[in-house]
Amino acid sequence: MLKLSLTATGLLDKSKLEAWARQKQAAIHKAVAAGMQSGGKSMADAVRSRMNADFTVRKAAFVKSLRAKVYDRNPDKLPALLIGSRIPWLGIHVRGGTLSGRMLIPLTPEGRRIGRRAFKRVVDALIRSGNAYFIRKNGQAILMAENIKENSSVLAQFKRAERQRTGAKSIKRGTEIPIAVLVPNVTLKRRFDLEGVVRGQLSVLARAIEKQLNKI
Repeated sequence: MLKLSLTATGLLDKSKLEAWARQKQAAIHKAVAAGMQSGGKSMADAVRSRMNADFTVRKAAFVKSLRAKVYDRNPDKLPALLIGSRIPWLGIHVRGGTLSGRMLIPLTPEGRRIGRRAFKRVVDALIRSGNAYFIRKNGQAILMAENIKENSSVLAQFKRAERQRTGAKSIKRGTEIPIAVLVPNVTLKRRFDLEGVVRGQLSVLARAIEKQLNKI
């Protein structure tokens, strides 16, 4: 009768096998995070390029707000990559939809816009001087102001817009100028396909992750 005694060594040893598995898992986790970091930068650049094409960009900060961020806090889960912007109103241009609530839409010159804070300063200045009132025209409530010397600077671009609309060379003192339209809601169409741009760059991300995994 032959009696055999077997001993597990190397990776066959349970404790060593578990340690090796944990080490390999950590290496894969690190490689995926590194791949997302490098690939995410290329994806973000592609999205910024598309933003420049789809929007009339007047401030570089708008495009620069689009960033790629890797979330890698949980060692038990693979990292995640977020492509997005901190500018909250970009989402409505990505999804499209209706904004409800009474809103004043500034009547600025064609191709020009005014920021929310700047427009608030205009309205506040007109109210303080008692030069702000509504009229109803064609079923719309329109905020008006008279062209007076006291409000000359705050009315500058609205006078320019009125000259564009009417073809007048100048606006006389005392002339009523439309400042904004009061609306109950605004519907915006989808104009920026963020998801489509990101999907188109997934192969770039996959190659970046594969490159890092091949180093293991």
